[in-house]
Amino acid sequence: MRRDGFGPIAELGEVRDREGVVEVRTPFGQTGYLVTRFADVRRVLGDPARFSNARARAASPLEAELTEEEAARMRAGGLLGYDPPEHSRLRRMLTPEFTVRRMRRLEPRIVEIVDAALDDLERAGRPADLVTHFALPVPSLVICELLGVPYADRDEFQAVSARLLDASLPLHERVAAQRANRDYMAGLVARAQADPGEDMLGMLVREHGDDITTDELVGISSLLLIAGHETTSNMLGLGTLALLQNPDQLALVRDDPAVVEPAVEELLRWLSIVHSLAMRMTTEDVEIAGRTIPAGELVVMSIPTANRDASFIDDPETLDITRGAGGHLAFGHGVHHCLGAPLARMEMRIAFPALLRRFPDLALADPGAEPDFRVFNVVYGLQELRLTW
Repeated sequence: MRRDGFGPIAELGEVRDREGVVEVRTPFGQTGYLVTRFADVRRVLGDPARFSNARARAASPLEAELTEEEAARMRAGGLLGYDPPEHSRLRRMLTPEFTVRRMRRLEPRIVEIVDAALDDLERAGRPADLVTHFALPVPSLVICELLGVPYADRDEFQAVSARLLDASLPLHERVAAQRANRDYMAGLVARAQADPGEDMLGMLVREHGDDITTDELVGISSLLLIAGHETTSNMLGLGTLALLQNPDQLALVRDDPAVVEPAVEELLRWLSIVHSLAMRMTTEDVEIAGRTIPAGELVVMSIPTANRDASFIDDPETLDITRGAGGHLAFGHGVHHCLGAPLARMEMRIAFPALLRRFPDLALADPGAEPDFRVFNVVYGLQELRLTW
């Protein structure tokens, strides 16, 4: 999905306000139907029986690069490519680890991780890149500790995930990155099976070892590792830039603890860093926005456009952190609603005010420079954000 700064390009808004649904060509060269309105996107996400993740995944050109046996192994554990009841079985095993109560136990450790990253940012000296020294390390270390992934391996898995999510790369390079990612996680899963620790992988082995296959463990951990650091990292970088460009709202986040939680929700809505959640495939003829989509067709959803729909929220193009836009679709909706949403929210609630209080004079190192956006990436964000203070 193309962007114009923080938001979707104007043409997407025009589609939403005019037709609601149009035929498009996906980055893989397939044809599909783009859904742009809030209520329609929410409906697609909430109806896995008629809008299938599994059928869309099976039709992916990425799988055409694999043997049938390898494709089955690659699909194993990939929650985003499952439908109920297979999806429900695996999700039930993971849900207890991501409850709000369980996340609160992590809060003291997340505070320590944030403070250490701020120390590193300060030591780097002015100007420093926020992405390198803060936005990426914080969620990376958190998810590493949660999963039991050695943080010393971060350069390796971050490089692999960057290639995997780079939509500009040829298919064979993205498939190679997918293989490398699973090979890396397979080694960690083998170690957890031999000696399960107190981390999430260890828990899954101890409590569900008879109910989950090795390939499923590899797939689950691969997804959590990538999603756990890529999304929150880009929210921290892009969210900081948005606040710097709205200094009155930045001051509120810095100085008023009561504003932080609604600010996180509004930033999630306004930025909508995941352009489109996993594609779906229709299992029967369906009508959306007055248009019939035949069975067996791909459905693509524009999350940024849906979250800026005036039927969902007043004055949708304006960033207003005081309203706390609950009900947005930044974490999806329905059975595939982001499992790690409580963790991501907690990291942002801790990290944003901590950054702004440590550096009350935080500013762009070069205010006139064009932001270095990640244009061809599955997760929108910044390549770097050079700051001074």
